Amino acid sequence: MKQVNQQEIAEALSLSRATVSRCFTNHPGINPETRARVFELASKLGYNHMVMRANKSGGKRSRPIFGVLVCTSEEEYHRLDYESPGRLLIKGISEYCQLAKVGLSVHFVDPSVTSVDDPAYTDLFSTVGRHWSGLLLLYPFPRDVIDQLLIKYPCVSLVEQRGAGELDCVDVNHYQGIAMIINRLHELGHRRIGFYSKAYAIEASWSLRRFGAYVEKMTQMGLPLNESDMINTHSNRMVSLAESFDMAAERVRDGVTAFVCAADHQAYDLIRELSKRGLRVPTDVSVTGFDGIHIPANMAPLSTIRIPYRNIGYVASNRLKDLMGKRYGPTQHILLGCQVREGETMAAAPRR
Repeated sequence: MKQVNQQEIAEALSLSRATVSRCFTNHPGINPETRARVFELASKLGYNHMVMRANKSGGKRSRPIFGVLVCTSEEEYHRLDYESPGRLLIKGISEYCQLAKVGLSVHFVDPSVTSVDDPAYTDLFSTVGRHWSGLLLLYPFPRDVIDQLLIKYPCVSLVEQRGAGELDCVDVNHYQGIAMIINRLHELGHRRIGFYSKAYAIEASWSLRRFGAYVEKMTQMGLPLNESDMINTHSNRMVSLAESFDMAAERVRDGVTAFVCAADHQAYDLIRELSKRGLRVPTDVSVTGFDGIHIPANMAPLSTIRIPYRNIGYVASNRLKDLMGKRYGPTQHILLGCQVREGETMAAAPRR
């Protein structure tokens, strides 16, 4: 395989080679967003500056290095139609590492791999993993993988992982966000509010957290909870994307006036597909999201929850630095606040 160099990364991103080099050396004059873009592409192309330096010098590293594992397909992460939350998290991580003089090593892992004995992990451990001081975990991981990673490294997750009680994590306050959305829908006269999600290769713990918040808030407000109005919320009742859109359209015609979606990209897809089925948003049904990503081209601004991604990345990095000095203390789950972003996809409930 042809070895990738910094010049190729610079040309691909329309940057100077000096700028790329400064990204890898934590130069204070580099914008964190630029550093994040460089790290993403370096990971995609298989380039790792810190390991190359260590091999050439033969000496002990002079600063800690954070490994960042992104458990998703590169195709999904780099899709161009929606902004990737992972990219926003890495901006915050990059900002912290720049200020704290910490090296950064970003890598993708296949969500279908369920053991660290798989070559996908053993190859990392035997090369770049030898230099990691700790790990930051992006996106949900298989539980067995998390348990095995915790034995090898201090770890902090940037999303609450399902069933991983001994894992430190920094995440958004899911209940706060869902509660604010449902409160706003209630003010607009909505009483029959559904919940929409999609099926993922790895159980999406963040989606389950948001669904749990939906159930709690709906119950607290005395609003009806109809099982048929909750799409892709139970492992035994997962359906394909096309089926989920058909189900959502059917529920709207049956009386659902609003759908709370577990993520922005789900909401945008749902809006597009409901339109194909003759249903208008928000005239016929309101649709809300949860993420606060940039609005895709040719789409109406979404009513959603804005997540402080950069703060999550920064706080998680700081927590990992603490764990490097006191690894076996009590675990912490840190939840950051969020805000409603008013858009054009939420309106008064239609009269039926």
